[in-house]
Amino acid sequence: MAIRVTLDRVLLDRRMSLTELCERVGVTMANLSILKTGKAKAVRFSTLEALCRELQCQPGEILNYVEDEDDLVVPTKKAAQ
Repeated sequence: MAIRVTLDRVLLDRRMSLTELCERVGVTMANLSILKTGKAKAVRFSTLEALCRELQCQPGEILNYVEDEDDLVVPTKKAAQ
C-alpha cells in the first residue's frame, strides 16, 4: 500500500489512548483499529476531519504517501572482478 497510516504515532505524541479517541470521534474501536493498522481501504472525509479536530493535527500527520517497495528499483552493486 502506498498510503501509510501513522495514527499510532500521533496518538502517542498526544498521550491519548485509542479508546479515548473512539469516544471523542464517535467511531467504533474496531474501525479505528483497522485504520490504525493500515488495513483500511478508505477513510471518509468526515472521519478524517473528526480525527484531525480531536488530535489537533493536519491530515498529512496521519496519512503519508510512500512508494511501494515493489515499484522501487534498487541498484545492485557489481561484484568485484
